[in-house]
Amino acid sequence: MGKLEEKSREKSKRKNLQYAILQTIATVGVLSIGLVAPNVIKALSKLGVITNIRQREYIASSASKLVKRGLLSYNGKKYCLTSDGEKLLHRWQFADFRLKKPKRWDKKWRVMIFDIPEKKKNIRNYITMLFRQTGFLRLQDSVWVYPYDCEDIITLLKTDFGVGKHLLYLIVDELENDKHLREDFALI
Repeated sequence: MGKLEEKSREKSKRKNLQYAILQTIATVGVLSIGLVAPNVIKALSKLGVITNIRQREYIASSASKLVKRGLLSYNGKKYCLTSDGEKLLHRWQFADFRLKKPKRWDKKWRVMIFDIPEKKKNIRNYITMLFRQTGFLRLQDSVWVYPYDCEDIITLLKTDFGVGKHLLYLIVDELENDKHLREDFALI
């Protein structure tokens, strides 16, 4: 294996470890280092993220890096998730999110229309990226379409990013000239 591949693999392992630490702290609320280390180590070793003897060092190192980045706070005994840590964790969770496709299409289109102001440009760009990544198709600049139920993810986006009044979710029975959409979503 080449040096670039090895470096990339190590970086992925570190990101997975940091994600696991943030996820664990978010789930438990407040994390005591003595209490969580064995559980995190077991979970990470099952995932293949940590495979050698220096497991506690890896966890402590990753946790201290998260503290330096302002994603965790540490008071000598326990770690707590900061608001920045919660935001990053939500972004990682959204990035990994996949919509479930039912066996049969109900022949209704889900149309998302948004008009997010310029002062929230980063959120607008992030939502656009999520739509692309999840498999939505763009009809026009701020109009996206998807053939299956996705109300849950749209509701999460509205609440987590504070764009409720700027993002509209429609369920449409008919869409003019939708043959190309049905082809793109393999519904024909």
